[in-house]
Formats: sequence, structure tokens, C-alpha cells
Amino acid sequence: MSQLELLTPKNSQIIFIDHQPQMAFGVQSIDRQVLKNNTVGLAKAAKIFNIPTTITTVETESFSGHTYPELLAVFPENPLLERTSMNSWDDQKVRDALAANGRKKVIVSGLWTEVCNNSFAFSAMLEGGYEIYMVADASGGTSVDAHKYAMDRMVQAGVVPVTWQQVLLEWQRDWAHRETYNDVMALVKEHSGAYGMGVDYAYTMVHKAPERIEHGPRLVPQAAS
Repeated sequence: MSQLELLTPKNSQIIFIDHQPQMAFGVQSIDRQVLKNNTVGLAKAAKIFNIPTTITTVETESFSGHTYPELLAVFPENPLLERTSMNSWDDQKVRDALAANGRKKVIVSGLWTEVCNNSFAFSAMLEGGYEIYMVADASGGTSVDAHKYAMDRMVQAGVVPVTWQQVLLEWQRDWAHRETYNDVMALVKEHSGAYGMGVDYAYTMVHKAPERIEHGPRLVPQAAS
């Protein structure tokens, strides 16, 4: 089974679908700030590993609003593939972009799970022969149930559920890959919550590295007289 083949920087591509304010406003399955953190973290991971990246938007001017600036900042040169269809696969520009990348493993982060993600996944699998890896914590639905049952439906159809940090570490695979090590650690410290705090702690307290941020003097309490 091809799903047993690990994701690598050479065999995968990624698509971000409709990470736009109006779509995010409707998300109730995950904290929206966490959603943005995870999405931008995933995007930065794709940048580190030079993963071919497609960004598509829907009805930007009339309904959905502009893509997260933090996401666009990661890929300032990438075109935004604007659509009218809720299903990205219906748009020829999207199909052409995916085909041009020449990789059958497609990692998906999008809004909403039960609409745009669902329809794209099924169509890309059925009509394009793609393998879909759905990033559950960099996607969101209009309710907990909407997200859950959409994920369940996709898994039943052969979609592989993943999380953003799982994708990052699968791409890294071996800490001996020094060419990406420092960038991955910097990303972890910025976007991986407790894991990142643990890395900071280990660097400074165990390995005695300097703190990442320069700051003013630490005022030590005076001893009691």
C-alpha cells in the first residue's frame, strides 16, 4: 500500500484551501488562533523542505476576504488561485498546478473540513489518482461534529489523517539531516507550544546556550537584612 510509504520532501506536495477570514469566522471545531498557528507552522515547514505549494482562495472580494497575511508572508511569490466553486478540483488552474508538481501525495490544509476539504479530497482521489493526507489540526469545520464526521468519512474512503507537526517531523525524519535541523528547531520553538518551550529549556538550562531574546538586566531581590 502506498500509504505505508512515509512522506518525504521528494514525494509530496501541499495545498492550502481557503484560509480566509470569513471561512475562519465559521470554524467551531478548533480554537481559531490555534488553527492559524498550526496552518502557518505547516506552511513554514513546507518552506523549509521546499515542498511544492498551491494556495487557492474562493470569492475573496465578494465573501471570504483576504488570505491570512501570515500565510502569504511565507510564500510571497506564490500566485493565489481564485475560484468560485466550493470544490477546488473543479477549477482547471488548481488541477494544472497539482499536475505540474508531479507528485501524487497531496497534503491538504483547508476550511471547511466538511465542504471544501471533503469535496476536493474525493474528487482528487477519484479523478486524479492522488493520495490525500488531510491535516486535521490545520483544518476546521463549522462544529466539532462537522469536522469529526467529515474526517471519518474521508478516512473511510482512504484519506490519511495527519497533524501538522507529524508532517514536519516526517519530512525531517532524521536529526542527522543538518541542512534543515536549525530551521526545524526554530519553527518548533515558535509554533509547537510546550514542545518548543521544552527545546528552549534544554538549550538554555542544560546546554547553557544563550537565551534567544536579548533583554534588560534581571533585577534580583535583595537579601533580607
